[in-house]
Amino acid sequence: MSIKITAELVKELRDATSVSVMQCKNALEEAEGDMEKALIILKKKSSSIAMKKADRNASDGVVVALEGAGKVLLLTLHSETDFVARNNDFITLANELAKIALNEGIDTMQTKSLDIINPVVQKVGEKIELGKVELIEGSVLGAYVHGSKSAVVVSLGGGSKELAKDIAMHIAAMKPAFIKGDDVTAEDKAKVIEVFEKEVAESDKPEEIKKKMLEGKISTYFKEQTLMDQMFIKNPDITVGNLLKEKGATLISFIRESIG
Repeated sequence: MSIKITAELVKELRDATSVSVMQCKNALEEAEGDMEKALIILKKKSSSIAMKKADRNASDGVVVALEGAGKVLLLTLHSETDFVARNNDFITLANELAKIALNEGIDTMQTKSLDIINPVVQKVGEKIELGKVELIEGSVLGAYVHGSKSAVVVSLGGGSKELAKDIAMHIAAMKPAFIKGDDVTAEDKAKVIEVFEKEVAESDKPEEIKKKMLEGKISTYFKEQTLMDQMFIKNPDITVGNLLKEKGATLISFIRESIG
């Protein structure tokens, strides 16, 4: 005897799960109209679908920065394509996971994550994978997210939240390889010297001039790659190091995460 599945039942299950009408109808038919059994069936199927997609490459996604009192939660959630990364369900999922991690702890969020992620996998039809999750704590924090694909969190000693956010925006745009000159190792210098020596060697200038050209190129390169020596993106008349000094602040640390 066939069970009549009403539109109201299907709508109720769809509202509870957000999966397609056909999936809801099939689950209700299999459960013979029992809503709790239908939910279990959908949950089981979502886990099965997620397992089948486990070996696929999730190289796209979003980075979320969620701010709380004296802390910032940075979370990366991966998808297979940018199409899904821009999907409202995927973005909502990333923010939901970040909120749980911020309020209940990263371990708790990771424990709950599969049950939260799998239904969205079932809905969007792509592998979804939780990436790096970090909690940054400090008295002066600033976060900047660029186009949902990259984010920077800066921790300052002194200064203001607005200044920390400006420095985070600068780091996101300029991508410094070093914080200060002392961070440049002999190995770093050797690699750069090798690159520029080849370039200078092609010049027909006298050896003494070539030596000065090489020194100038190396100096310029490291200034452009060192945060404290970079010209501040919002005011090119001042370096980041001088800006912090002017504001009575010091850089404690920063974290940068990006997709791709």
